[in-house]
Amino acid sequence: MQQNAPVAKRIGILTGGGDCPGLNAVIRAAARRSFARGYEVAGVRDGWRGLVENALEPLGPREISGILPRGGTILGTTRTNPYKLDDGVERVLQNFARTGLEALVAIGGEDTLGVATRLYEEHGFPVVGVPKTIDNDLGATDYTFGFDTAVFIATEAIDRLHTTAESHNRVMVVEVMGRHTGWIAVMSGIAGGADVILIPEFPISIDNACDDIRRRHERGKDFSIVVVSEGYELEGLSGDGDVDEFGHARLSQRGVGDALAREIGERTGFESRVTVLGHVQRGGSPTPHDRVLATRFGLKAADLAHEGNFGRMASLQGDHIVDVSLAEATAELKTVPAEWFDVAKAFFG
Repeated sequence: MQQNAPVAKRIGILTGGGDCPGLNAVIRAAARRSFARGYEVAGVRDGWRGLVENALEPLGPREISGILPRGGTILGTTRTNPYKLDDGVERVLQNFARTGLEALVAIGGEDTLGVATRLYEEHGFPVVGVPKTIDNDLGATDYTFGFDTAVFIATEAIDRLHTTAESHNRVMVVEVMGRHTGWIAVMSGIAGGADVILIPEFPISIDNACDDIRRRHERGKDFSIVVVSEGYELEGLSGDGDVDEFGHARLSQRGVGDALAREIGERTGFESRVTVLGHVQRGGSPTPHDRVLATRFGLKAADLAHEGNFGRMASLQGDHIVDVSLAEATAELKTVPAEWFDVAKAFFG
């Protein structure tokens, strides 16, 4: 009597939150490792929305071919939060079961993985995580993929602004991404030789920043580069505005860089201009470092799913890829420590 063929394992992959260089490298690695085990892989469209709306697509060798160097994500992404939708969680659970998925690889930052954590803790949802954010603010991992690319892009922009600032004797304010943490600002500011860096963790008053700039001018330096995180709480700048499904203000509408440049110009009398890097930091091809890190994370996530080791996240600790609990990874944001800001401050003014 002919035996029935074993049912193939079926693993889903989703990418949530802001897009990020290296997402496709994770998808490729997790899928390739799963294919080698004879598993089926399905792509969940547009983050958690795909499971809310049952929008899945097959991921085979053809679909992942050639995606390693590509920016963005072939699966699409949104900031959908099923916990903020009517019957959102129930639909996630029902569609997951209906489509025959047995494990999910969720690639995202604090919001995407925060949903994964709740689903695992409240419903035993079979999910593993991969830490993605250009902000590098996820706990329990030394670095997230996408961060190196964002810092590289910001540093290159700062390098270019040095020449135009010097040519016109201007103060150039560079606004970089960073909602609650200043990792991009600090790292790119140090690498790019910024003269003042403003980040949420260590607020500096506008007057103090202006004093640093004046001291440069007194020494004969007629230009300055100021780097500011988009989430920096500038004096007198309203935090009101639209919020997303996770309750975060849309920082692109705050204009902290523009307001800062205006204040510096008015208080010092020096001609000031602002450059907002915005989403250019998210786009384009990932750096070699991010391609390798994302690949290692993807392989680890596939292994965790294969082992049934759910509720865990791939993590970089030192030079080793390990796994940590999702709860630990999302418990608190990883902020810039004082010793890193001290490195930056050594070159202010």
